[in-house]
Amino acid sequence: MSINLAQQDAPLPVSAAPQRSVVLVGMPGAGKTSIGRRLAARLHLPFLDADHEIETAAGIPITEIFARYGEAHFRDGERRVIARLLAGPPVVLATGGGAFADATTRAAIRAANCTSVWLRCSLPVLLRRVQGREHRPLFLNQNPADVLERLAQARHPLFAQADITVDCSDEHPDQTMRRVEHALREHQAPARLHVPLGGRGYPIVIGPGRLERAGVELADSLPGRRCVVISDESVAGLHLPRLRAGLVAGGFDIIAELLVPPGEGSKSFAQYQRLVDAVLAARADRRTAVIALGGGVVGDLAGFVAASVLRGLPFVQCPTTLLAQVDSSVGGKTGINTVHGKNLVGAFHQPRAVLADADALATLPPRELRAGWAEVAKHGLLQGALWEWCEAHGPAAIAGDPAALTYAVLESCKLKSAVVAADEFEEAPDGGRALLNLGHTFGHALEAECGYDGSLLHGEAVGLGLGLAAMLSARLGLCAQEWPGRVLSHLQSVGLPARLADLPRGFSTDALIGRMRADKKAREGALRFILMRGAGECHTADGIDEAAVRALLHDEGCAP
Repeated sequence: MSINLAQQDAPLPVSAAPQRSVVLVGMPGAGKTSIGRRLAARLHLPFLDADHEIETAAGIPITEIFARYGEAHFRDGERRVIARLLAGPPVVLATGGGAFADATTRAAIRAANCTSVWLRCSLPVLLRRVQGREHRPLFLNQNPADVLERLAQARHPLFAQADITVDCSDEHPDQTMRRVEHALREHQAPARLHVPLGGRGYPIVIGPGRLERAGVELADSLPGRRCVVISDESVAGLHLPRLRAGLVAGGFDIIAELLVPPGEGSKSFAQYQRLVDAVLAARADRRTAVIALGGGVVGDLAGFVAASVLRGLPFVQCPTTLLAQVDSSVGGKTGINTVHGKNLVGAFHQPRAVLADADALATLPPRELRAGWAEVAKHGLLQGALWEWCEAHGPAAIAGDPAALTYAVLESCKLKSAVVAADEFEEAPDGGRALLNLGHTFGHALEAECGYDGSLLHGEAVGLGLGLAAMLSARLGLCAQEWPGRVLSHLQSVGLPARLADLPRGFSTDALIGRMRADKKAREGALRFILMRGAGECHTADGIDEAAVRALLHDEGCAP
């Protein structure tokens, strides 16, 4: 978030004082102390200067700490002092010029209940302000202009990781302070989750403006600063400029931008081979990241490319559809389709990070948004309480309510990350990650019969599968006879096709059964389904009587 325009001047009332500390970061001369004092008074918070607190704790000036013990010793003490100050009640804290550039101190600030603000100044402004500071450790016996230029090159990409950026000039500190205040008032902190997979765990970041901050969000998640972006032709026109700018701002070098046609048809051997060749031709090495920008198709395809090139490249998901944000971007399943079925060739390859930009959902066509909701409904049926929320708020979310959509993404990611952490490779004999396939045995068969031509979207197929799974559960006596009607009613309320009769084409029972036997979840050719007793009570079921499935499909209008 960057603030450049003149902002309103109304002060925050005492009751509106933030409940989080504010940490000011930036270069020497940025005005952290002068602006910090004014901001603290404005927000009715105490003001603290980290350098002053360090000198008080040590009993000697910072210059002497550097001279006696060196910078490493000083940075360690600085981190501990800052962590202690931020562990207490909310304050406005001005940090030293190198504090936020230190990785351990930056991590301590992130872990605290605070909002960090980068006061970004041009070098000419900084040079005028640091005149007379030659006694400071970094300027001793050196040309201030050379020092500032060197520091800016090294530190600006790190300062950019602050929550908010406010551009400063030679204006009066009161004006800058008011713009900082306004930025704090308008700031929406993203939601952050962690997928707990030990050393392979990764963050999920959910909120607006994540693509513009992609570089700084990924700085600590990737081993290098070279990347390949894979997207589709439709998504690229909408979102690639934002991602590109965000990566460059974070110091990343994009060595290739590769596009595929939109649609399920791109999850093919032909597109996979083309992308692999292009990544290798760009001279990717094992530190080069593959960044997927798009929906589930792009994520699955790009993830498989990342999993296989050079035996595994770092991978990042930037999902732009609701379906990808709530489901396919999390968990590390990658793959392509074959004539035998969906996702039959692929690999488990966990991403290093997932950046779910809420702004991208506003650009989705209504049909794509509805299709994504099927996965939210699936998670609701698995979790229980989320299902009741879906019934109450689904229509508002599909109408574009940002708060409802963000909640749906957050809660879906919470559920999926917990399931993935408990059963990453879908090896549990019962339940586990396989439960996430609720509705998919029917859905994948329907998709395959439609030839992945776009006439039936993946989410639409999953929605139909949810309804069929509920009806099969009722026929098998697992749930109340009224339960399928409740599931179908919700699907209809958000505009999804709920029954096979809602589609403009028919299906063959034999063909669908054949597809389900070839599904990767089948065991020794026997049909395997996820069935339900109600919301929050789903289970895997093997050896389901084929006659019951045939009867259901026949009653739903399928030919023999």
